[in-house]
Amino acid sequence: MTQIFFYHNAADRIAAAAALIGKAYQQKKGLLVYAPDAEVAGQLDRQLWINPPTGFLPHVRNSSPLAGETPVVITDELESLAHNERLFNLSEAIPGAFSRFASVIEVVGQNENERLAGRERAKFYKDRGYAIKFIDLAEYH
Repeated sequence: MTQIFFYHNAADRIAAAAALIGKAYQQKKGLLVYAPDAEVAGQLDRQLWINPPTGFLPHVRNSSPLAGETPVVITDELESLAHNERLFNLSEAIPGAFSRFASVIEVVGQNENERLAGRERAKFYKDRGYAIKFIDLAEYH
């Protein structure tokens, strides 16, 4: 069954997602970042170019011809991509086909709208029997 992780209370949701993606990348696992909002996808793309400051996280958009061989893919759709290890959800909705992934990582900021949407997603997963691990990012600073 898919493991669900909620990283919540992020002061900067995009920076937190980039840091978590960096940790996942170090574990040599391919991942998709579901970001159907073009502005969010663009912010994350820029963040991955500068985080970490002394390194580089190889990433592309799903429209790139290199999407099949790049470990981090930012996408606005999930159906046509082969990755199935980890899914980072930067959408306020439940991603379709989330259950094909070994794990789903939700990143929730401190903004009230993000928090409410995050609670709705957590309720959705919980109501369907998924165990959820909650990690408060404010405790790590």
